[in-house]
Amino acid sequence: MKNNELFQIHHFKAVDSTNARLRDMQTQEELPEFTVVWCDKQTAGRGQMGNSWESEEGKNLTFSLLLRPDFLPASQQFRITQLVTLALMDVLHPFSKNIAIKWPNDIYAGDKKLGGILIENSLKGNSIDQSIIGIGLNLNQIHFTSGAPNPISLSQLTGLQHSRKKVLGQFLRALTIRYVDWLESGNSDKLADEYLLYLYRRDGWHRYADAQGSFEATFEGIEPDGHLLLRDSGGRARRYAFKEVSFLP
Repeated sequence: MKNNELFQIHHFKAVDSTNARLRDMQTQEELPEFTVVWCDKQTAGRGQMGNSWESEEGKNLTFSLLLRPDFLPASQQFRITQLVTLALMDVLHPFSKNIAIKWPNDIYAGDKKLGGILIENSLKGNSIDQSIIGIGLNLNQIHFTSGAPNPISLSQLTGLQHSRKKVLGQFLRALTIRYVDWLESGNSDKLADEYLLYLYRRDGWHRYADAQGSFEATFEGIEPDGHLLLRDSGGRARRYAFKEVSFLP
């Protein structure tokens, strides 16, 4: 495991997306683990399931990171999501106790979206070969024009401007600490337990919708493979993969 100072960091003025640029670089040569790509502007930034990601040039932090967790079975790839979201919480939660993880991998401040993560895993047999982890954090943008329903920035929360380079360094340090602890302890349950502590809508009854319509439910748990478990007001247990259920106001 390398120290934070040994991360290979590549900065670009503009790319289509940092995940795509990192993947293209990987096809040209075998990149070392912990290679990082970050940029001032993405022309085709993406979120989960092909959703677009709005980011005003030079205002926010958009970057991708290469990991090689080849010790991890494919069935446990959600552990990578837990690792990365918790490292983000280490950086962001001191700014506001209202910042939480919205299952599976969005970062929310109250009911507004502060950041998102796109993880693209490659498999070799039954194990993870490599993970390209793309992260977008709204740091200093004030005006959002894409029609996204609920964006917010850290600057709007704090009234301050935030250095993109500094926040990137803080995240890499937090990730390093958590990754080393995970590798040395082998304690995936610790990741799972801490993830739950920061979970959006962890307590109480809330409105959701699936293919059959809207319903009220309370949170029951997260399975090791990342499925969300809810229990509706009629006592029925419900199990969802990502995009099979939506969170209603």
